[in-house]
Amino acid sequence: MAVAKASTLAYAEDFITPHPVIEQARHRGEELGATPVSTAAGATLRLLAAAVGARHVVEVGTGAGSSGLWLLQGMPRDGILTSIDHEPEHQRAAREAFTAAGIPPQRTRVISGSAEAVLSRLTDGAYDLVFVDADKESYPSYVEQGIRLLRTGGVLVLDNMLWHDQVADPASRDATTTLLRELGKKLRDDERLQPALLPVGDGLFVAVRR
Repeated sequence: MAVAKASTLAYAEDFITPHPVIEQARHRGEELGATPVSTAAGATLRLLAAAVGARHVVEVGTGAGSSGLWLLQGMPRDGILTSIDHEPEHQRAAREAFTAAGIPPQRTRVISGSAEAVLSRLTDGAYDLVFVDADKESYPSYVEQGIRLLRTGGVLVLDNMLWHDQVADPASRDATTTLLRELGKKLRDDERLQPALLPVGDGLFVAVRR
């Protein structure tokens, strides 16, 4: 049963073929130590952006641009992606990826600096989707900011919420695993959200803002 389940998950992970530019960005991210989202996670981001017609998206953690490219594929042609990262080299790689994909420069705002500081300056309820894939210790803060930024019906997405299969293992009690496990439980019961935890990539927590 376990072998069959693993084969099914692997099949689902590779079901969508990413654009070559996304593949290039993914490899660049690995080289820079900015772990990219999996193909299935990226395809899910694209699906969610398309489902809500996301014209205004915030991404915390630019990486080398692969997740941004997935989001932009799902957004309308006039959609704008605001991507925040504190690593200039990551942002340079992302800008190169966006250019290689033919994304008009006015469709992306790549902002360098502290995510908490940048998020605090963004407008309440003005965004359709917020995606968080950055330093795990700051997830609780990013989540609160993200909920504030979302319109009713907007979508919050958090990556790595199964954290290398450790969150589901009660014996795993390291600081990061414990933080993500407790955050997931807290958000599951948050009356502001309609949540789900998807076994996609390293775990995507997805919630709609009520």
